[in-house]
Amino acid sequence: MMSKKNNDPGGGTTMLLDLRRTLVQQYRSPLLKPFVCLCVFASSWFSAAAQTWIWYPGDYEIWLANEMQNRRTERGTFYPVFWRADSHYPLVDFHKEFNLAQPETVMVHAEGRYNIKLDGKAFPGTPQAIEVPAGKHKINIKVFNQAAPPAVFVKGRTIISDSSWQVTFEDKEWIDETGKASDLSATVFKHAGSWNFNSAAATPSAYKLPVTPVEAKSAEKMNGGLLVDFGKETFGFVKLQGIKGKGTISLYYGESREEALDTAASETFDRITIDQLNAADTVSPHSKALRYVNIVTDGNVQLDHASLLYEYAPLEDKGGFRCSDAEINRIYDVAKYTLHLSTREFFIDGIKRDRWIWSGDAYQSYLMNYYLMNDNETVKRTIYALRGKDPVNSHINTIMDYTFYWFMGVYDYYLYSGDKDFLVQNYGRMKSLMDFVWNRRNKNGLLEGLPGDWIFIDWATGLSKKGEVSFEQLLFARSLETMALCAELAGRGDDAAQYKTAAAKLKQKLFSIYWSDKAKALVHSRVNGQPTENVTRYANMFAIFFGYFNKQQQQDVKTSVLLNKNVPAITTPYMRFYELEALCALGEQNYVLQEMKNYWGGMLKLGATSFWEEYDPSKKGAEHYAMYGRKYGKSLCHAWGASPLYLLGKYYLGVSPTAPGFEQYEIKPALGGLKWMKGKVPTPAGTIELYCSDQEIKIQSPVGTGKLILSSRKKPVCKEGEVVSKGNSRYELRIEKHKEYRVLYKAI
Repeated sequence: MMSKKNNDPGGGTTMLLDLRRTLVQQYRSPLLKPFVCLCVFASSWFSAAAQTWIWYPGDYEIWLANEMQNRRTERGTFYPVFWRADSHYPLVDFHKEFNLAQPETVMVHAEGRYNIKLDGKAFPGTPQAIEVPAGKHKINIKVFNQAAPPAVFVKGRTIISDSSWQVTFEDKEWIDETGKASDLSATVFKHAGSWNFNSAAATPSAYKLPVTPVEAKSAEKMNGGLLVDFGKETFGFVKLQGIKGKGTISLYYGESREEALDTAASETFDRITIDQLNAADTVSPHSKALRYVNIVTDGNVQLDHASLLYEYAPLEDKGGFRCSDAEINRIYDVAKYTLHLSTREFFIDGIKRDRWIWSGDAYQSYLMNYYLMNDNETVKRTIYALRGKDPVNSHINTIMDYTFYWFMGVYDYYLYSGDKDFLVQNYGRMKSLMDFVWNRRNKNGLLEGLPGDWIFIDWATGLSKKGEVSFEQLLFARSLETMALCAELAGRGDDAAQYKTAAAKLKQKLFSIYWSDKAKALVHSRVNGQPTENVTRYANMFAIFFGYFNKQQQQDVKTSVLLNKNVPAITTPYMRFYELEALCALGEQNYVLQEMKNYWGGMLKLGATSFWEEYDPSKKGAEHYAMYGRKYGKSLCHAWGASPLYLLGKYYLGVSPTAPGFEQYEIKPALGGLKWMKGKVPTPAGTIELYCSDQEIKIQSPVGTGKLILSSRKKPVCKEGEVVSKGNSRYELRIEKHKEYRVLYKAI
């Protein structure tokens, strides 16, 4: 099971619905480059088939991540990632078999040098079109491209390129001394990767995010420069209009006014050389995060004014939330804007620093995304980019906990999307990564930091990372459970059984070592074989929504840890996300609502237009901008600050899948002190719509079979379905798709 051999799954068995449902419930309880493009034209005889550019799965995503992450600069200096950067396979074979009723002319486009074979016979040169006779045939296209991922676009009447094509980077075909080709190959084939490049002209390597013009809100002359304010946190290229003269323009960017004006300490700047007589426009060389830009000129350079080309990922909002509390609505809106800003080609951490793909940040973005944009493609691209290539020689982002978030993210993607193919196709990548983790266990079968490992957990002063930290063992156990589920879905029954056994043993060990009857909590770590007495929030709150505690332990931990002010407080939105999720899972929505108003509302009161990397109410003024020993090191737009999107969708509207793709789901609305709320939760088949007050609930759904779970002082009334009593004032109602329900009840 835990060997270093990477066994590709190839395919998988179809699981019975009741098994899939059981597995889900066990898992998450209340849980511009060079390219060649040939003959780009349209012919009237082409059908409107859904052809697209295709590539080796994960290769374009890894290449694009390299392009994006290496745009980062700090004070004019290139700032690359500090983990291994993988690359695409330069030579890829694409093939598919077709059975044609009539002959067909097929146009071929490629990014790279290529050849084409029909039934094993090569066409001379690099044809722009081939003729395929009627009957059964196999087309092979082999593409070489060192600069960008090899990709092809094929368009005929019925022969088109799509994800059903088979691809490989290692064609093990061979020919013996008689000239006979091998009829038995060890070649591993995958289904082709694709995105939305659905025309020959839309070459993948030329992709750029769109931009739209935005005017400044104000501009004022300050200290010899022009301070331009765009009114809120934003991202893009500064456009300087009406420039003339000769000299240099320096652009000092600031998420705050103080940062933009502090030319000696601002985190990012650009310098542009000007040498022109007549007035003209120019655009900054790099997209940047900013609210303010301080424009300083030397020589005799002059300009009329500045605007912005706002750069964005064109994703629509499919989910939504509104309620009786105006402050919560404002928090939701700013959280939504924060996630959009931090969603670029991938889910990144922050738009000023780092503009990298971090697994812990991305995992939270996935969950927020499922309740807002529900964009599967960004999730898949991010998962591919984080995983990179084999062999594995370090943790993802070098961080142990971030490796485990990657495993959890793969399964959650399946749960919310129902996309089993993605999971099965990537099982081999999951297995080789888990083999790496397994082989780094110590003699006790536990994990502790080894050379090259970063034990992160959270930004917290004085947080010990020594010894065997309970939080890491907890995430390890969850990841083994994830592997068991995914192995089962991939048709790897032996693997699944071994992972399930390993997870159960680790969970047993976790509680025997770390549970303290005295503290009524999991202690933080064990050092030199002895459990410490230190209690932190991390392992305890995760164990709640993982479903690892019994009911008594849940209540003990709620009192002794989550509501105990003597346990060190969490100051990052990153871990506040999980702390508040744990409290919501325990039914503390009233408490959590006030915490959201205090914490995220506190940032709004300080003028935040997007949510920050860290917020400490005890700080004053410009102290809020400092981090990492730098005056303006903190990101004022950080993806993990947008967690109210997830909390309000899952724990207030109360909608969550209990089977993949919302084939089954639960709705457990909790007003948490609100008078009313309404919202939409996106699913693969459309949005579930919900309205809830303390007397009425309205529901309609386009997907699966749902279960409304509610508490009421009297038996609820619903003309559209039968309300069933479950005792102790708890009731349930079965929700069928394409049907509207109105429930009258009396909230407790």
